[in-house]
Amino acid sequence: MEKLEALKRLFPGKVDLSESERLRHGKDEGYPLARPVLAVVYPEGVEEVQKALQWAREWGVAVIPYGAGTSLEGHLYPVKEAISLDLSRMNRLLEVRPEDFLCVVEPGLTRKALNEALKGTGLFFPVDPGADASLGGMAATNASGTTTVRYGGMRANVLALQVVLANGEVLELGKPVRKTSSGYDLKDLFIGSEGTLGVITRLTLRLHPLPEHVHTLRVFFPGVEEAVEASYRVMASGLPVARLELLDELALKALNRHLGAGFPERPALFLEFHASTREALEAEMALALELVREAGALSVEAAKTEEERKRQWEARHQAYWALVHLYPGHQFVITDVAVPLSRLPEMVRYAQRLMAEMGLEGNILGHVGDGNFHTLIPVLLEAYPKAEAFAERLVEKALELGGTCTAEHGVGLRKKKFLPREHGNALEWMRKIKALLDPEGLLNPGKVLDISPSPGYS
Repeated sequence: MEKLEALKRLFPGKVDLSESERLRHGKDEGYPLARPVLAVVYPEGVEEVQKALQWAREWGVAVIPYGAGTSLEGHLYPVKEAISLDLSRMNRLLEVRPEDFLCVVEPGLTRKALNEALKGTGLFFPVDPGADASLGGMAATNASGTTTVRYGGMRANVLALQVVLANGEVLELGKPVRKTSSGYDLKDLFIGSEGTLGVITRLTLRLHPLPEHVHTLRVFFPGVEEAVEASYRVMASGLPVARLELLDELALKALNRHLGAGFPERPALFLEFHASTREALEAEMALALELVREAGALSVEAAKTEEERKRQWEARHQAYWALVHLYPGHQFVITDVAVPLSRLPEMVRYAQRLMAEMGLEGNILGHVGDGNFHTLIPVLLEAYPKAEAFAERLVEKALELGGTCTAEHGVGLRKKKFLPREHGNALEWMRKIKALLDPEGLLNPGKVLDISPSPGYS
């Protein structure tokens, strides 16, 4: 094929046409469909990203930026002929400035590799979505995770971006400062844009001091409702919580089978507190224990060593894979919603009741300190539509309560249908922005929203 020959000439040794890699790059972790991309291209610098986009414009082929493949909502599924622009070779830590509490990275560097490289600086990058995602991909989906309740998600921790537009133009957005009032905030427009507005090629990230004192708890409850009520009381108290995670009994059962964790198989809150002094930590812990016991806690376990603390949070991050291993041969319908904190108990009660009414089995877990939780429903193929209907009704309830259809997974293909209800007239302005920056619809087309492609740039 002439266009593929042209692509190989443009990127000698950096184009993969194997069936396995083309298919691997045409799917993500949570969407049920997969389709091979036309080719996988591995750029190694911003100039090569520009060249790839120039080739795409000349041949009318779409481009899907690819980080680590850990997205969940169909972000990577090609709805039309497309190449995958795999940024994993752009994985350098370009600069660390401890005195300014920041670093500069390429998009293919993963969060774990960054924190490993930061050892010895006394600093860390806090955003942890669980998977060892690429930092560029995390910015593209505005990822968050267990520490978001204290440190914020990607939008709060990206100071500046370098972005290549569909026409090849390079933009420098933001500044390596804590705040600015200069001009429109275009940087944040690209965070969470899911590769539909531009390709992120460099990030300046905010770093945080490692906490001096850390205390980690596991608190077990008679039911999920009591655990959620306890989480609300903790947040309403104003305690500086660093992590506040809900796991139901099915999640803990799966973790015990998968990891041999030995947790009591009851709904639980996993909590962590960071403090600068031992005295502050002890006072905060005493209040937290009083609050969870008032809400009905049955037992409390503390992580006594750093190794135990790491095992606890690794278990939380393994909850999805533990459930997969508990239900071999099943498919999984995953959704995430967020509601105002005051409505979280009501939202969780609704999810439990709806799951029972529809005859589905699944688990509820999530970042309840942010009002955000996930449901994972394992089903055999014939029951997949029922599980999808459950997920849709869950989103509809979240919107009814003033929440959002997705707190951190993003829109992709699966949640596009909910955007008109959530955003109203603002959705049309989103389409105008997409049409302005990518009029030919070459960048990850079909994701987030649809536009009618126009012949070129104004």
